[in-house]
Amino acid sequence: MRSNITTIGGGTGTFNVLSGLSKHARHNLAAIVTVADSGGSTGELRDEFGILPPGDVRRAIVALSEDTEVVRRLFEYRFKVGKRIAGHTIGNLLLTALTDIMGDFELGIEELSEMFNVRGKVIPVTLDNVSLGVTLENGDRIIGETDIDVPKHDANIPIRDVFLLGGGRLNPRAKEAIENSDYVIVGPGDLYTSIVPNLLCHGMFDAIRNTKAKIVYVCNIMTKHGETDGFAVEDFVRILEQYLGEGTLDYVLVNNGELRADLLEKYESEGKVPVRLRDRDGLQQKGIKVVERDFTSATDYIRHDPRKLARTIEDFASGWIK
Repeated sequence: MRSNITTIGGGTGTFNVLSGLSKHARHNLAAIVTVADSGGSTGELRDEFGILPPGDVRRAIVALSEDTEVVRRLFEYRFKVGKRIAGHTIGNLLLTALTDIMGDFELGIEELSEMFNVRGKVIPVTLDNVSLGVTLENGDRIIGETDIDVPKHDANIPIRDVFLLGGGRLNPRAKEAIENSDYVIVGPGDLYTSIVPNLLCHGMFDAIRNTKAKIVYVCNIMTKHGETDGFAVEDFVRILEQYLGEGTLDYVLVNNGELRADLLEKYESEGKVPVRLRDRDGLQQKGIKVVERDFTSATDYIRHDPRKLARTIEDFASGWIK
């Protein structure tokens, strides 16, 4: 039986979910991605050409493209020299060019998806040119995703709330995908810069509330300094519920795999520590089922393994997890 699976997020987290799921061709996949990015190649192209940020869209296309190493390396190739093109990826430039040729960002995505045999739909969460902002506990406001992601302010000051400037109406195609899903996978990814910007879009609350899909949250393995210092699993859930309402999440996936000591030491030097589950009973009392598994990848980075995530989501789709 084919399941309709929609992911919501951005960055490496969504890439890992999609690249694992893309191996299971029997599922209908849709990737709803944030367009709040403002740094690097994405930010420069956004400012110069007036297009929506291509970076997270590019990563989703790569994750869902036909699995050829050469194609992926080409799409992600970043120029190292050249006054005009240094720092830009081939994928970002292709999407910018196709947007100009087709006269529309979404049509550009569709053309690029056909060129690279993408197995699924890649959908910008909004078509509005939004900017991400946060208010810190001391009242200061930080505008721009890149300045939140790589803080120039005192990163020890917690984030109080998050907002979008420039609109943020939910893309009708995103709404349709969510409402027709069997499973909606939220995360993993940086909470305030990859996940919450999607949830802030006007119409997302209603779309999530109206869908009959099971909502699965993939919790981060590590905290991030300046965003989620000291967070446990329950804190991530609490923030999501601020924007989606209580009673929305059906499952939360939590890593219980052992982490290498050398990697922990490296990450702790960056202010990042493992995310722990402290109150399973409290989550279950909310109606949230906790699924604990080893989700870690065997690399020199602490990340979710695409195959392990895909196997778990496959267990949902096949009825092994209820």
